[in-house]
Order: sequence, then C-alpha cells, then structure tokens
Amino acid sequence: MVADYVLGKGAGHPTALRPMLDESMAEARHCLQTRTAYARLNKLPILYRVRLYGEAQYQARSWKGLDTRVIYKAEVNQMGDNPRFVVTSIKNASDRCVYELFYCPRGQDENYIKHLKNDLSCDRTSDMGFRANALRMYYACAAYVLHYEMRTTVLKDTEMQRAQPSTVIAKLFKIAVKVVEYKDRVKLHLPSSNPMKVLLQRVTEAFAAMPVLKPG
Repeated sequence: MVADYVLGKGAGHPTALRPMLDESMAEARHCLQTRTAYARLNKLPILYRVRLYGEAQYQARSWKGLDTRVIYKAEVNQMGDNPRFVVTSIKNASDRCVYELFYCPRGQDENYIKHLKNDLSCDRTSDMGFRANALRMYYACAAYVLHYEMRTTVLKDTEMQRAQPSTVIAKLFKIAVKVVEYKDRVKLHLPSSNPMKVLLQRVTEAFAAMPVLKPG
C-alpha cells in the first residue's frame, strides 16, 4: 500500500524556492494594488488579499527517490507578502485543490491541538501516576467540548463564534465583578464600562434558560 503525502515547506528557501515566485508575486501585488485603488475610489470594501497558485520545478538532493511535486501559493495581503510552498506526491489534483483542500485543513487541525495545549493546558501531565495525568487530560478535553458547544450555540452569529478558548476566557470570564450575597440569591455587579456587556448578558441569559439536570 502506497500513501500520498503533502508536506509544508513554509515560505520556502530564500535562494532555492522563493525566486521562482517572483513573477507570480509581482502579479499578485499589482492585482491587489489595482483593486484596492478601485475600491477606495468607489467607496467599496477593500480586498484584504490576492492569492495565486502554481507549480515550480525543483528537487532537493535529499528528495532523491521521491516522486515530488512542488506547489506554491503566491499571496499578497494588506500586511505584505505571504509566499508558501508545499511538496506533494498527489498528481491528479490541481495546485489550488492540493493546497486548500489537503494542506490547509491539516494546519487547522494543528490549531485545534494548540488550543488544547496552550489555552486549556492539556499538556500538564507531570504527575508520576498515569491516572492523575489521564484525569488532567480528561478535564482539558471536557473543557474544550464545553467551549465548542458554547461557541456553536450561545455565541453563534456573534463576533466570537470562531474565537479560540483563550479569547473567550479573556473576554467573558476574566472580568472584575462585585459579588453581593443575599439570603435567596447572589448578585454580580459588572463594571458599567465593560465592552462585552451586551454579549455577556446574552450568554448569562442563555445559561439561565437551560434546564437543570437532576441526578438519578
């Protein structure tokens, strides 16, 4: 059984790969500049980026024996140049298809892993016992499930519907409040200048409306 591969080469070697994009990058720059000027002249939304895809003939010495195909993305955005290269064995798909449908989703999977590690600390498995480490991992995964459900239901159609866990935590949970306890209730006094006040109210009302599950 032979498996195909798609390997990222980042921005490419400055002398071996990147010069192959000079013509395409120049075309992308011209296109973005032209469309930006037209948008400003007609008071239209400004395009953020222009992407062009293509293939380059290149084979490093260390790639001997590999059936390689080098695909590039010549991207220019409002922040500057953003060239990218991938190496693949896939022959029966277009350059754009390989990059956007095969390579980019892999990058998104890595982002999800980073969310678990960096935002929810799933890699804190320093205990000597397996069960303790497994429990920490379980808690991190459970927290991500809660984050996903919150993002796709309560935060749907809001500015945070695609936010990563650290953003939700920083904007909705790390807020200074004054807690006042009464006999029959607890009141949280939020600062009047809270920029997330409307969204936070929506979230708390949605949580309050959820049915309470009784044990057993």
